[in-house]
Amino acid sequence: MVIGLIGSGKIGGTVAKLAVDAGHSVVLSNSRGPETLAELVARLGPDARAATAAEAAAAGDVVVVTIPFGRYREVPVEPLDGKIVIDTNNYYHERDGRFPEIDAGETTDSEVLAAHLPGSRVVKAFNSIHFAELADQGLPRGAEGRRALPIAGDDEEAKKVVADLIDSFGFDVVDAGPLAEGRRFQRDKPAYGPRLTADELREALAKG
Repeated sequence: MVIGLIGSGKIGGTVAKLAVDAGHSVVLSNSRGPETLAELVARLGPDARAATAAEAAAAGDVVVVTIPFGRYREVPVEPLDGKIVIDTNNYYHERDGRFPEIDAGETTDSEVLAAHLPGSRVVKAFNSIHFAELADQGLPRGAEGRRALPIAGDDEEAKKVVADLIDSFGFDVVDAGPLAEGRRFQRDKPAYGPRLTADELREALAKG
């Protein structure tokens, strides 16, 4: 697949490397312009290139949104119509400002992004693991103690594509349910942060 990335920081760069290592190509973007990504592109090799956010969105079969949540309105809408969008974001009010509807539990950060992208199939993933652990904790399928990562989304086919991608990165996957259930693995929840097997992650999600 071609994986587009809107945001190429620590999580984005890590996902890009894992994707290239798994045989995909990546199109990277950030808010500062393609020329600022030359060093990262060089490290990733010939299966990586830099572009604008709109170009990365248009090029990707799957597109990863990995920018600070407070800037979600900068995500291009039209080129993502009909596409699978992986949302790695977390809502940190100290950084993003207050969103009263999220604070009140009426919605979640991923649902806000999905409302901004009404034609996209949004799947929440990669938000509950530190980028350094994402980079080096992957294990082959069936390995004892293999770490599991949660996902949530409203489109079953999109979740299957994302789950297969995560599996290729070396992690089991636990489906938490619809996108609204992403609240179960956001900041300060039991499923946010610790290294857990699939069974342990299911227990943590149930507590969330």
